[in-house]
Amino acid sequence: MESTAFGLVIVGDEILSGKRSDKHLPKVIALLRERGLRLSWAEVVGDEPARITALLKRTFASRDVVFCCGGIGATPDDHTRQCAAAALGVPLALHPQGRLLVEERIRDTAREAGVEADLAAPDNLQRLKMAEFPAGASLIPNPYNKIPGFSVARHHFVPGFPVMAWPMIAWVLDTLYADRFHREAHAERAVLVYGQAESVLTPLMEALEARHPGVRVFSLPSVGDAVTRRHIELGVKGAPAPVEAAYADMRAGLEALGAEVAPLRDVDSGAN
Repeated sequence: MESTAFGLVIVGDEILSGKRSDKHLPKVIALLRERGLRLSWAEVVGDEPARITALLKRTFASRDVVFCCGGIGATPDDHTRQCAAAALGVPLALHPQGRLLVEERIRDTAREAGVEADLAAPDNLQRLKMAEFPAGASLIPNPYNKIPGFSVARHHFVPGFPVMAWPMIAWVLDTLYADRFHREAHAERAVLVYGQAESVLTPLMEALEARHPGVRVFSLPSVGDAVTRRHIELGVKGAPAPVEAAYADMRAGLEALGAEVAPLRDVDSGAN
């Protein structure tokens, strides 16, 4: 089975304006890591239909598994459902089971307020739009308030509220992608390098990638602070066996350069 790339789309003007800080990125990384998976990319887009549609057209054309958080409500600033349909070239359709779930939520809310639900009321008919999804979509259950998200073409759309989105994403992973969990081991080995410029280390980095196919070399410079000297975190990552060989090669190269190094805690995990 081929490796699967996972991506994340975060929709909302409130993120780009700074009114709210995004919490989805670190949580999705954590949810994937717990299952031996990794996030390959993430993008943030505002509430602009043309931009959302263009982004989704591009991601639908890939083979990536994509989680999309936000914009699936029924207010005028929610566009994600419509944009997903436009990107796929299919109509929006009222999902029969989705309709029942929305109506159930309407009844629950009315009951909590001590009144009888009027499903034909204009505001409740508006709420039914939350069950309009691109034709052919399947439902993602929402354990918080029953209003479902939807899946279509390896894309999984959930609300922007973390209390809803995160258990829904976990459900998608555990229900649809369990066969990919911890399928391939992943390792990282790194050291802290002091007193060297990245330009000096670049030839070594290029040589490591050339000599060890499949291994990726990374360099994370730090300007330091009151307690830490300026340094570069230099490392290699990939499958465990090639990483071990590349790490030994890297340490030998650093020794040849006369570089001062300090060990960094090694990281090993299952990942695709």
